Amino acid sequence: MAVITTKSVTKVYNSDKVPVHALRGVDLNIEKGEFTAIVGPSGSGKTTLLNIIGGLDTPTEGKTIVQGTDLSTLSDSELINFRLHHIGFVFQAYNLIPVLTAVENVSFVMQMQGRPNKECHNKSISLLKEVGLEDKINKRPSELSGGQQQRVAVARALASKPDFVLADEPTANLDSVSSGELLDMMAELNQKEEMTFIFSTHDQRVIDRAHRVVTLVDGKIDNDEVRAQTV
Repeated sequence: MAVITTKSVTKVYNSDKVPVHALRGVDLNIEKGEFTAIVGPSGSGKTTLLNIIGGLDTPTEGKTIVQGTDLSTLSDSELINFRLHHIGFVFQAYNLIPVLTAVENVSFVMQMQGRPNKECHNKSISLLKEVGLEDKINKRPSELSGGQQQRVAVARALASKPDFVLADEPTANLDSVSSGELLDMMAELNQKEEMTFIFSTHDQRVIDRAHRVVTLVDGKIDNDEVRAQTV
């Protein structure tokens, strides 16, 4: 069974009474363990599709099914709870809590899930070690570089034990070295842990590493290329 299925997903925004068609009948299946990039020109619908898959936005028409659950059947509170337990998010702007340390930022999601404090703390340290930040656990975001902040964001995304991670332009604010290191780390997590990653990106470095590239043009899938994976 696919981790994610979209069925005829359409999204129309009404801007000054003029309808803007962000998505036009998108059908997409994502299987466990994929490392997929959703690409296309600005305005093609990449971020809208990612937001709908993540339950951050709702389609005008069509369905989004995540692990067998139709997101449209959930109430607002059920959807929040579903996202908390099933979906990890990595955003372009990092979205870390400024007053919290790295370990506290990672712990925060698990605390919201109701897990014991000691478990949250120990798991957070383990995840920060996994992303190469064992010496930065007590640093606040302002004391970290952009690449380090994005690594904390990845650790936080993994903390909830999600079914998949959605990454919206995760390398956009990073230099080439930090981008490469971040992508290498995500690729390793994908290979070793079979963690599913779906990227929205224009970054050729992300596209070059992706095992599947889905191209959107004017809100429709224009091309869906699956590449041979190298070990």
